[in-house]
Amino acid sequence: MIRSALDYGTYFVKGLFDARTRALLVAHTRPIVVPGVQDTRAGLAAAIGYLLRAQQQGADMGMGSYHLGHGWGASYPETTGYAIPTLLRAGRVLEREEPVAAALRAGEWLLSIQRSDGGWQGGRVGEQRPSIVFNTAQVVRGMLALYAHHGGQRYIDAAVRAAHWIARSQEADGTWRTHNFLGAARVYDTYVDAPLLRVFAITGEPLLRNAAERNLQWVLNQRNANGWFANCDNTVAHNDRPITHTIAYTLDGLLECHEMMPNGDIVEAATVGGSRLLHLFMSKGTLKGRYDASWRGTEHPILTGCAQMAIVWSKLSDLTSDPRYREGQERMTRLLLCMQERSTFGPDAVLGALPGSYPLWGRYEKFAFPNWSTKYFADALLSDRSLSRTNDRIT
Repeated sequence: MIRSALDYGTYFVKGLFDARTRALLVAHTRPIVVPGVQDTRAGLAAAIGYLLRAQQQGADMGMGSYHLGHGWGASYPETTGYAIPTLLRAGRVLEREEPVAAALRAGEWLLSIQRSDGGWQGGRVGEQRPSIVFNTAQVVRGMLALYAHHGGQRYIDAAVRAAHWIARSQEADGTWRTHNFLGAARVYDTYVDAPLLRVFAITGEPLLRNAAERNLQWVLNQRNANGWFANCDNTVAHNDRPITHTIAYTLDGLLECHEMMPNGDIVEAATVGGSRLLHLFMSKGTLKGRYDASWRGTEHPILTGCAQMAIVWSKLSDLTSDPRYREGQERMTRLLLCMQERSTFGPDAVLGALPGSYPLWGRYEKFAFPNWSTKYFADALLSDRSLSRTNDRIT
């Protein structure tokens, strides 16, 4: 509590002495008015610009994130991995070579730091963390995207090695604890199951499909009748009210798995949770950062989770043909475009980025612009019908 208060004091004081930071903080106190016309393509280009800077600023070809208090941070292998499909698709949509080149550079770097066990480290470079299942699965997404785009046996070999390690690290009950963040079982590992199934689609190895199926069965047993999932937060202290970021991981992972392995229980679980959050958003105009088992919300909006839910609603729209999901997706992306526009008041480094929370001083990634928030915002924009008609879905 004391450390948090000191952090807030430090960052607000910095704003008093830096004109651009001060202007950004003031911008976050103003009400948001969504205009009638917005340039989705320009918003996407600006978001990709931030991801390119996130790679260019470091000593390696990974991606860090910008913090108003201490500048650029070290590269994060997990989020670099799942930014690769976003960069590749944005390059096609925007007809630009830079995002594709950045994805290839990121892939080369990730290949160079794969562990001997087949995994990739948790956390950021320099933190000396062990291989982590969830993080490794997100790098697998990048390897598979590069293999699909560019060919190259190295990418698929790395993905298969990683998938084998993940499957063999699984507990008897279908969860991952020993080699996962917190050492705890979490339902957002549906976002691990989907890459396993994608590798299975290439190799046909039952080991991978069986691991995904076991975990999905455990996940389905954690859901409540109202669509809320137990064991969904990325903390122990707040596991009774998970953040929208991990709720959306869970729902999106379920929908991905259903796409590759159709299952009525899986799609029902994703639909009930997705529709509950859609109702909350459409009735209140925003999503809170956390939701308890009765869907009571607390804390400021977490923009990563908001962007992810726009993606979930886009997928549910395609799956169900219910126009309410498309309306929710479009309304959320318009709101996020307005929040992105506030970045123009801040330092040049944050142009085009989304902050972790809105306002900036919300509890999740306070005063920071995590690269994954902007990655999912770009994905949400790419799910917009005006940009996605002639382009494939992000995986």
